[in-house]
Amino acid sequence: MIELNITAFTAAFLLVVLAEMGDKTQLVAMSFASRYNPFKVLLAIFIAIIANFAIVIAIGELLTTVVPLDLISLSASISFIGFGLWTVRDATKGDVKGENVKISRFGVIATVGLTFFIAEFGDKTQLTTLSIAAQYNNPISVLSGATLAMLVADGLGIIIGVILCKHIPQRAIKWFSATIFVIFGLAGIYEVISTRLSLTNTTLTLMTIITISIIITLILIRTQKSKMTAGELQVCKEKI
Repeated sequence: MIELNITAFTAAFLLVVLAEMGDKTQLVAMSFASRYNPFKVLLAIFIAIIANFAIVIAIGELLTTVVPLDLISLSASISFIGFGLWTVRDATKGDVKGENVKISRFGVIATVGLTFFIAEFGDKTQLTTLSIAAQYNNPISVLSGATLAMLVADGLGIIIGVILCKHIPQRAIKWFSATIFVIFGLAGIYEVISTRLSLTNTTLTLMTIITISIIITLILIRTQKSKMTAGELQVCKEKI
């Protein structure tokens, strides 16, 4: 029978709370909570944290040996840019009456959970949890403390997101969310490639990614404007 180690639990809680404050996943929690049901967001975060940290604690060292940490971090960063562009797609849809904009075909919980699950790989909170687990050799205590810490820190982000939702227009929030996703994605990519490429090549790579992101954003805006114009023309025909 595995007993709860208060020392390991406390260490995991305090260190992970400190690591999560101001981290990208806390800001992502704030972003999602400003747009979607905060209780569903919190539930999705809880599921993602349990799954991610359980894997890390159980096979963390083996995972980072088989799959390079840089590759995991790079994949997570690229996915963040993808999430950012998806949010831009929502932001360009505008406030069309009767239109129900869905985050994805899988719903809020699945999408938020997947985002957090991916984002935590290679993140400092994950690495902190892994090191504490190795130090105390009590996975249940570390998992419990780290999970509670993430819920507390991200819960604070959710509260801030709910407050922002009441005072800031939805479209502005979506653009802000998209910007957060893309910035952290670019920062993650920089951290990985800067250790392998020269400064010139690193800069060129980032500029290429930024340019592609801007082009996709402009295409999304133009496409949506065309759809809105076509919709307005259809309304006018129906009135005639």
